[in-house]
Amino acid sequence: MAAEPLLRVEHLCQYFGPVHAVDDVSFSVMPGEVFGLVGESGCGKTTTGRSIIRLYDITDGSIWFKGQRIAAGTLSCRRRIADARRRMRGASPEERTALAAEIAEARRQLREAVRDHRSVSKDLLTRIQMIYQDPIASLDPRMTVYDIIAEGLRIHGERSKETIDGKVYGILDRVGLTREHAHRYPHEFSGGQRQRIGVARAVVMQPEMIIADEPVSALDVSIQAQVINLLSDLRHEMGLTVLFIAHDLSVVKYFSDRIGVMYFGRLVELAGADELFAHPLHPYTRALLSAIPLPDPLYERDRRRIVYQPKPEAEDAALREILPGHFVRCGAAETESYLREAEA
Repeated sequence: MAAEPLLRVEHLCQYFGPVHAVDDVSFSVMPGEVFGLVGESGCGKTTTGRSIIRLYDITDGSIWFKGQRIAAGTLSCRRRIADARRRMRGASPEERTALAAEIAEARRQLREAVRDHRSVSKDLLTRIQMIYQDPIASLDPRMTVYDIIAEGLRIHGERSKETIDGKVYGILDRVGLTREHAHRYPHEFSGGQRQRIGVARAVVMQPEMIIADEPVSALDVSIQAQVINLLSDLRHEMGLTVLFIAHDLSVVKYFSDRIGVMYFGRLVELAGADELFAHPLHPYTRALLSAIPLPDPLYERDRRRIVYQPKPEAEDAALREILPGHFVRCGAAETESYLREAEA
């Protein structure tokens, strides 16, 4: 029997007024997996991660963690109620009865969503931690490294100084820092060291899942490799599941088991890392991969950039399985062309 997903995102929508930052995104992450989320700046990757840990109240959809709904939006329920009320005007008695039942069901789902959203325990949410993109802005400059790492432990009720000392000094050692670093301030460290502090702050809470939001984008290339290797080691030692958000495709391929590609707030392709790089199907994915430079002058001389020209999306567009485990967002009419392309 296949394992249940640790995280399941269903039709996630995150709107900020007229801006649809994330629009109908669905995916799941299995226990112990590294799921990569890639796309250009502004495509909604970071907003997706922040919505999962409830830094935002989601507009619509559901987020499930360990089988429990931890976030639920209500927009679709409210729209269904408003639409049914509108159709009631001039409806026949039989139609009004059906519409009343539809309104009652939508109201039930609305109450259920609000209840689930409000009743999530803090202990469950603590099982998901985040590593932020900017290692400078994400650390309080007025707090020592010791206090930054210990803050989560204290918030969740740990009062024993001996226990806190053991956990803080132990995790510092694990991420490549020392006890002497504990009583310094963030401005006294390099960018790579600050990101190690961010990693320590996240994993000291013993999470089951880490959301790594472009954790190496602000670092030098040599330091990027060190941080990625650290995350890989921690993943295996602690049995972590990782949602890895990045725009560096070479890093994502190295670190991820499966990859989802986002464009303009939507997930347009999802496949295993090797499969996606070997057989990209969506035109946007091909355009992204064509932009990757390689240290090969002969290859670079003949490399042809693909420019993505978006077309109007079909009304029935959805993430459809073209090959086993390989999904592409398309309409039903486009599915056949993708199937032929995949078989070629």
